[in-house]
Amino acid sequence: MLNVRRLLLLTEATERGSLTAAAEALGMTTSAASQQMSLLEQEAGQPLIERLPRGIRPTPAGTALAERGQAIRRELRAAQADLDSFTALDQGTLRLGSFPTASASLLPLALTRFRRRHTGIRIEVRAGVLAELREMLHTGEVEQGLLWDYEWNRLDDPALSLTHLLDDPTVLVVPADSPLRTHPSVRLGDLADQEWIIRADNHPVADVLRRSCRRAGFEPRIAYSSHDYQEAQAMVAAGLGIALAPRLALTSRRSDVRLLPFASDVPAPTRRILLARATARPATPPAQAMDRVLRAVAQRFTAPGLHRAQLGAVRRG
Repeated sequence: MLNVRRLLLLTEATERGSLTAAAEALGMTTSAASQQMSLLEQEAGQPLIERLPRGIRPTPAGTALAERGQAIRRELRAAQADLDSFTALDQGTLRLGSFPTASASLLPLALTRFRRRHTGIRIEVRAGVLAELREMLHTGEVEQGLLWDYEWNRLDDPALSLTHLLDDPTVLVVPADSPLRTHPSVRLGDLADQEWIIRADNHPVADVLRRSCRRAGFEPRIAYSSHDYQEAQAMVAAGLGIALAPRLALTSRRSDVRLLPFASDVPAPTRRILLARATARPATPPAQAMDRVLRAVAQRFTAPGLHRAQLGAVRRG
């Protein structure tokens, strides 16, 4: 059987292109690293690296083994993360993953509550898009992650245990003086002649807009592509167009826009906000406590009173 430490040495050397650099990264001398590499080649029964005047180059066999070493290194780091997290609620670190909408709405309140109750726990939050957050959960870089999905991209990952925190409906963002503001609810099909503000860079909300409009029987006319929700609100306020957005994304609503609900029969999707952890790793006491806090906070964001406050004074102004 191959020696794991030597295999990790090969992985480092392949990535860095130098046995000396790999030795420094692993806290070894260059001579010790060279000796360990020779022993690994003996175990493998063939050369794994070519020693060049400056650095090394892996052989095909060395490249294949180094790729295996990357996977082993990832699992070892995840195992260490598990050990570091298994601690009582009076000490340790809880690592969370989140996405921008959750970080601007649910998470601040949850963090405030958690830190008030568990002062000894250090919290680290890593931000990312959906694919990045899932990878962090798989590798153990984060213990819990706030995720989202829509009906057409449901998270179906047996490696993740999911808790449904709340539903986040899509709302219409219009200027404060828009004639639409007097409507108790809006039908998407009646908005075919409108100009639209869309999220740029293949953002999920851009997909929501196009899917929703197509289901209502028209293609949206795009007036502006924004890079965040505050920018989108500003363009709406300026009269450039109207926009769709998840309700949670607009907890910091500008005073010169209004948020309108859609009629119940309108094909405007609702996304699920989820709390995820790796199924194979038991939840640590801090993670269990954060789970309870996030569930409680999520209830506040689904309360009818808050919903009305977020939608704004539709009939005022």
